[in-house]
Amino acid sequence: RLSEFYGRPIFLRAGVVLPRGYAREASRRYPLWVRIGGLDTRYTSALSLLGEKSEFRKTWQADDAPRLILLQLDGAGPNGDPYYVNSANNGPYGDALVEELIPHIEANFRAVGEPRAHFLSGTSTGGWVCLGLQVFYPDFFNGAWSSCPDPVDFRALQLVNIYRDDNAYVNNYGNERPSTRDHNGDTETTMRRETGVENLLGRGNSYTLSGGQWCDWNAVFGPRGADGRPVPLWDPQTGKINHAVAEQWKKYDLRLVLETNWKTLGPKLRGKLHIAAGEADDYFLNNGVHLLDRFLSQADPPFVGKIAYGPGQGHGWFDLSLREMLQQMQAAADRQP
Repeated sequence: RLSEFYGRPIFLRAGVVLPRGYAREASRRYPLWVRIGGLDTRYTSALSLLGEKSEFRKTWQADDAPRLILLQLDGAGPNGDPYYVNSANNGPYGDALVEELIPHIEANFRAVGEPRAHFLSGTSTGGWVCLGLQVFYPDFFNGAWSSCPDPVDFRALQLVNIYRDDNAYVNNYGNERPSTRDHNGDTETTMRRETGVENLLGRGNSYTLSGGQWCDWNAVFGPRGADGRPVPLWDPQTGKINHAVAEQWKKYDLRLVLETNWKTLGPKLRGKLHIAAGEADDYFLNNGVHLLDRFLSQADPPFVGKIAYGPGQGHGWFDLSLREMLQQMQAAADRQP
């Protein structure tokens, strides 16, 4: 699918970590855990997971640990991290994953190979990706465990409301808008400076081609211009938001997608969403989670899932240990429809 989109051979890389005892139990089949790391995490990170002194290894190799096959996705794409959804600029990464890569893995390793045994987890970028995949492919996956996800509501793209704000750099009080903060609440980077750095690094002096965070979001969520490049959400010099482009972003606004399609999606996502956010998130990502929570708490049919908050916790916080998460995945796989 990606090769057809680009008109040349395109390959997806991935790392696979097998469960303890895989070679000894030749008839046993295992659930598939799709793991997505933070921004630009490479597939080779699967190697470091099993480092001799890693906490992951201790849990993964324990006698009583749940047994799953881990598939580590690769965060390298033509415009930075592809976020594994279909997009105008990057192509059909979502379909390539669920229709080609995962079936290939399951054909070559002893996976259960059923939707009830497909699970997702991720942090930051991966937090958004695992939620996005669960929402866009609700029948293919059976649960997403998301930590500090990238903006799940574009009324809070960090501190920018892309639908109502006129400027990304200056807030309604006339002050420079922060992009990141430290754990004491002090501003580390402003939107103007962060975009400016990406603009300097980007090909053709464009932040949409920098390979950085704002480049990635514009490529994944935004339209493709007549020149074949992502159309920027705002002017890199002035910060003025292009609201026509913002309209195109709506198809990736997870809260909006859920709210618009809840009658259909609600029953399919019952018990499948587990979201955690630190209340002192470095990138203000907890704001978007609260907006999503506001909808889900009043949704009809009722939302059945979990959203957890960590008071005083920053970016990367999660409310479950690895063992607890794997146990929940195993329990879900064991439940028959």
